[in-house]
Amino acid sequence: MSALETMMPKPQRAQVNGVEIGWYEAGPRTGVPIVLCHGFPELAFSWRHQIKALADAGRWVIAPDQRGYGISEKPGDVPAYGINQLTGDLMALLDHLGVEKAIFCGHDWGGFVVWQAPLIHPDRVAGVIGLNTPFLPRAPVDPIAIMRARFGPDMYIVWFQTPDEPEAVLGADVGKTMSFFMRRPADVPVTPQPNASGSTFAFKDLLQQWNSAVDPREPLLTPEEMAVFVEAFQSGGFFGPVSWYRNFTANWEGSADLPTRIDGVPCLMITAELDAVLPPSSAEPMPAFIGDLETVMVAGSGHWTQQEKPDEVNRLMLDWLDRRFPL
Repeated sequence: MSALETMMPKPQRAQVNGVEIGWYEAGPRTGVPIVLCHGFPELAFSWRHQIKALADAGRWVIAPDQRGYGISEKPGDVPAYGINQLTGDLMALLDHLGVEKAIFCGHDWGGFVVWQAPLIHPDRVAGVIGLNTPFLPRAPVDPIAIMRARFGPDMYIVWFQTPDEPEAVLGADVGKTMSFFMRRPADVPVTPQPNASGSTFAFKDLLQQWNSAVDPREPLLTPEEMAVFVEAFQSGGFFGPVSWYRNFTANWEGSADLPTRIDGVPCLMITAELDAVLPPSSAEPMPAFIGDLETVMVAGSGHWTQQEKPDEVNRLMLDWLDRRFPL
């Protein structure tokens, strides 16, 4: 049996919000469910350690492969991956399951989704847990323009705006791509260095030049776990995942009338000490925009926090849930 079969509940699928969404579910169908939202380039499988721990603690857990990923449908047009569609999928999944409200927990891009959920669907969100990804107020100008000016034209999010090329580069050798990403942090925090164009976080250059034999970072996954990710992206490709990023400008344009604060919703922010892309400092402004917020940091963790430090993440989540949403 594969790691997916041995470490995850049985997959389920349903047509919701105009697409077929696949998800994994565990624990008793009682209380307020926790919906776990993965990031890039990940899967519901990224939450395997949390699914088990939460279910063992008597919590109802729902972990979807979000649209464009894994066993879920992969629309072929960029606008299908806007924030209204991504949050709408989650709410439609709640409708399908007969759930009024849920606690939404998101990592990486999933964090952006769950922080937008109470602004777009305030009546459906009981609580929010952000992992690595902070809540940020609406930018004063197009965020892609800000990133291009700050990090250069080859910064990965700016590069992702290019048609066709990013998914071709990422998909040329999926095993190499996933091994490049899924690593523990180096013992000493690494300051991103600019490439020839002056760009930092230039993943295209880094990936194409990368050699696993000289990478000081240790692999994060077992070969069996890595196979789950490689098979999923070999089958599904990277168009959908990259298209989430291609909606940054449209999402920004469409958010002009949304609230700028989150109030009346208990929130937990879990930062990671060694995350180079989303450092703990990025969460420091959050108390000014969230009325009910707790912030904690996972020491020694890089970006893939729920997989790098699962016991610590599980402990922090369960402590907060037991206090704010007791069974």
